[in-house]
Amino acid sequence: MASLLKAPLFLPSLNLHKVNHVSSPAIFPNVQYKFDQASVGNGRYHVSSLAVKAQQGTVEGNVLEKEPVRVNEETDYGVVSVHHVGILCENLERSLDFYQNMLGLKINEARPHDKLPYRGAWLWVGSEMIHLMELPNPDPLTGRPEHGGRDRHTCIAIRDVSKLKAIFDEAGIPYTLSKSGRPAIFTRDPDANALEFTQVDV
Repeated sequence: MASLLKAPLFLPSLNLHKVNHVSSPAIFPNVQYKFDQASVGNGRYHVSSLAVKAQQGTVEGNVLEKEPVRVNEETDYGVVSVHHVGILCENLERSLDFYQNMLGLKINEARPHDKLPYRGAWLWVGSEMIHLMELPNPDPLTGRPEHGGRDRHTCIAIRDVSKLKAIFDEAGIPYTLSKSGRPAIFTRDPDANALEFTQVDV
């Protein structure tokens, strides 16, 4: 006789992004879960049916579908994009030499520089900006990960990683490449702030 197993309402650690068959011995040993018409939306699982196959038989049943997350109009404040990223530097001129002359970024002259109690500069990155701020850095400058992808970092989308790699090679700037093999290169500015440049199709 088939073992009767009641499907749990919560299925931990199930990756439903590529789901046809998922084995989860943490829930029931020797049990294989087969999901039909499974999908993921807003971090919630939507499963129309579930077949639980045990050693002694198969039990099929319906799984309660969770309601999708609905945006609360009171908290929907209208996110548009990232406006700018603030980067601390010890010496503004040294940082500008790197960001302007090495990376080719342009200063946004329309942004105020004299209304803040510290020196700084706004640099265009597409339609967004980097705000260089000459302020003491509370973070340690030594002992940071060699690969910037394992550290806090700012990611800039570019068209040609190989061309930037050649620029870094010629200037003797150290860098690391993406560990996943995708077209991306990581480096650090003069203040050890990690930067990623990822190639995108535009």
